[in-house]
Amino acid sequence: MSDPLIIAGHQFGSRLFLGSAGYPNRKIMLDSVAASGTEMVTASIRRISLAGDDESLVDLLAGRVKKFLPNTAGCQTAKDAVLTAELAREALDTNWIKLEVIGDRELLYPDVEELVRATQMLVAKGFVVLPYCTEDPVTCRKLADAGAAAVMPLGAPIGSGLGICNPHLIELVCARSPVPVVLDAGIGTASDAALAMELGCAAVLINTAISKARDPVLMAKSMRAAVEAGRLSRLAGRIAKRTHAEPSSPQFGLVGT
Repeated sequence: MSDPLIIAGHQFGSRLFLGSAGYPNRKIMLDSVAASGTEMVTASIRRISLAGDDESLVDLLAGRVKKFLPNTAGCQTAKDAVLTAELAREALDTNWIKLEVIGDRELLYPDVEELVRATQMLVAKGFVVLPYCTEDPVTCRKLADAGAAAVMPLGAPIGSGLGICNPHLIELVCARSPVPVVLDAGIGTASDAALAMELGCAAVLINTAISKARDPVLMAKSMRAAVEAGRLSRLAGRIAKRTHAEPSSPQFGLVGT
């Protein structure tokens, strides 16, 4: 906790957040959660059992993570997203919500207009809103101005594993955002997660890259190390890039000179 992440006044020791979908089974999911060291796991409210089942996802994760983050995946309008968030708050006793308002079912890209509207409505209702959005600095600023506790720009389309397609924009978002930036979607491997942190992201949310890996638990360990390494690299400050060589050893007093 020497370098905690703070979102809406809550401290997190881990800067790696996990999704909970797509694992071969729940045991592997839970083992991956443990291996990752994460303190926050998200799941779609539409696939969480709210009937008090013994094997509900919420019960399984209780005590294993600091924060369970329901999300509004599948919603296509601000109205639907707000209703889904209110259901989550009533059923799960949490005012935290990962806000997703999708404008295209095939691309799974956010509908920016509806997303900003939903953020404004939910903040007015007392929610801590973490919106999934495009990697657009203007959109991210509008969401922050609407009261979002963090912004979650995509690195690439959901589940694509393409990594960060536009690192320059992600870096701009991080440099300009008044709230924490959590890279969400597109991560394929550990180097992608490290790059996100080096660009200035406060955290990374990963699902498919871990759940669909050949060995999800081992990949979770890898992502944990990558996020930590990327954060340390960012804090340390990289050297400037040069177009020519610069010797690291003194050029005076060499043998034969």
